[in-house]
Amino acid sequence: MELNFPLAEEPDDFSREAGRKLFAAPVEFLKGVVAMKGLPPADRIEVCFAGRSNVGKSSLINALTNRRNLARASNTPGRTQEINYFTTQDGPYLVDLPGYGFAQAPVAVVAKWQALLKEYLSGRATLRRAFVLVDTRHGIKSVDEEILTLLDRSAVTFQVVMTKSDKVSAQEREKVLAQVRQALSKHPAAYPEIVLTSSEKGEGIETLRAIIAGLD
Repeated sequence: MELNFPLAEEPDDFSREAGRKLFAAPVEFLKGVVAMKGLPPADRIEVCFAGRSNVGKSSLINALTNRRNLARASNTPGRTQEINYFTTQDGPYLVDLPGYGFAQAPVAVVAKWQALLKEYLSGRATLRRAFVLVDTRHGIKSVDEEILTLLDRSAVTFQVVMTKSDKVSAQEREKVLAQVRQALSKHPAAYPEIVLTSSEKGEGIETLRAIIAGLD
């Protein structure tokens, strides 16, 4: 039976408070990594955030962590080719992966990044979940399918987080969600709930915080 990928429900009071406490504590930038040998010690679990360029990843990370400029967006898609690590207090690493699907980066740079991404996703035993960001205005595109397939092959559980949900009408949102659900039904590594968010309006932020705080 195919999963229908419902929207994640609002967290209960306990989960909501756990998420609030995790992200109320300081979240600090640790390091930018350009090769596997630069990864920090695997001494705690980690979650990563992936998404095509301009999907709103920096805005989401900033909203999650209550920090305006913790994750900085580059005006040139694909310019930053680092895996950026952030530490939470007594919680998981937050890992910001560079945006994919960019056209302006040189071919050699793209190839190097793709190789690092594959190595990271398949070789990081402490990676508990990948959050794949999808723009609610556009749904899942072919470039997203590439990363979803890579996550399947790497046996990394991933959960789709819809961004910019406030930018479309309710009718359009349902249409895009139907497209996303159909696409996800083909991916065995997909977690069977979707998180709908708006960094600007704060929608879904508490839910995502609670999900991250509940991982072990």
